Amino acid sequence: MKNALKLWNRLSLVQQIIIGLIIGIILALTIPDAAKPVTILGTLFVGALKAIAPVLVLFLVTAAIAQHQKGKQTNMKSIIVLYLVGTFAAAVVAVVASFLFPTELSLANPPEDVATAPGGIAEVLQTLLLSIVDNPVNAVISANYIGILAWAILFGLALRSASDATKTVISNLSDAVSKVVTWVIKLAPLGIMGLIFTSISENGLSSLLSYGKLLAILLGCMFFVALVVNPLIVFLQTRQNPYPLVLMCLKESGITAFFTRSSAANIPVNMKLSERLGLDKDTYSVSIPLGATINMAGAAVTISVLTLAAVHTLNIQVDIFTAIILSVLAAISACGASGVAGGSLLLLPLTCSLFGIPADVAMQVVGVGFIIGVVQDSAETALNSSTDVVFTASAEYRKKRKAGEEVNLNKKIKTA
Repeated sequence: MKNALKLWNRLSLVQQIIIGLIIGIILALTIPDAAKPVTILGTLFVGALKAIAPVLVLFLVTAAIAQHQKGKQTNMKSIIVLYLVGTFAAAVVAVVASFLFPTELSLANPPEDVATAPGGIAEVLQTLLLSIVDNPVNAVISANYIGILAWAILFGLALRSASDATKTVISNLSDAVSKVVTWVIKLAPLGIMGLIFTSISENGLSSLLSYGKLLAILLGCMFFVALVVNPLIVFLQTRQNPYPLVLMCLKESGITAFFTRSSAANIPVNMKLSERLGLDKDTYSVSIPLGATINMAGAAVTISVLTLAAVHTLNIQVDIFTAIILSVLAAISACGASGVAGGSLLLLPLTCSLFGIPADVAMQVVGVGFIIGVVQDSAETALNSSTDVVFTASAEYRKKRKAGEEVNLNKKIKTA
């Protein structure tokens, strides 16, 4: 047993996750009833990540701002611009793909037990503003990351004039929470084994076959954004080969996000990856939690593709101007999507209303989204979460390049 543990510890986290993934698939296909207790492993893993992530964000952001030296640039403006540009570009890719490969849906009855969708873009923005002024304790309990960020920034600013001893305490608390996160992440192989077992044993693959073309367009758009659009953005920032960074983020961050299906739960993973890449902690301690809220390229793809699928199903004619409006609306709506599984689907009635599609029909489209969500939402979250690190890193490397510092991106990735 001791030798087996040593051999296991020699494997990288990704290799351990792949082994857990294979075991989960085998159990689900061979002995799903006997292995049913395995599902608790996935529930515990995601629960632990979701529980620790809000506390981690609160202390990391507070400590980073409290200890921030005046005059030191954090590069947040560049990162926010990249988040918004990336989300809008993803919406444009989805709109173009939907026109090139029009898809129709088989709509039946509206789904039951679906949360209420927002009535308009004003309601989405109002919800975001109200989230900012949420009670800080309630924000942590309910994993309201907009509220957590807002209060953490205020606490950090207030503590900038505190004594060094107080700042040290806050920093030590931040380090302690980060240490707990590393312990939780070590359990990822077991957690993902439970998650993949649950997905296959409960949903199967047969329910996805009837929506093969729709899934192909969704996944095709997401792959195009991940492997073409994002690398192009990184290249424009760094003037170096972008694929080592992009592929590393997809491997290290995208795989865990794919199975947890929550950008919020993947925040600790992205924090650890940013640290390994040697990024500025003052920057990534704020940009990563912010990205889990507003950097939603995958959500923009889902919203655009499913909306236009409904449009094609109802034979509604769409001109170029309306398509541009849809891209903008999808990008804005995606930024308002919650960092939990299926968060983007509830925004479909909002974009469908742009074409005069009735709410009951739009909710049927939401139902289709939940059917294919086993794959769609996983891929969406993997794109969203991995892109947080991609853009944070590329903005920092661009800053160093502009300052005349020599940065070998490929060497940096290898040492990480």
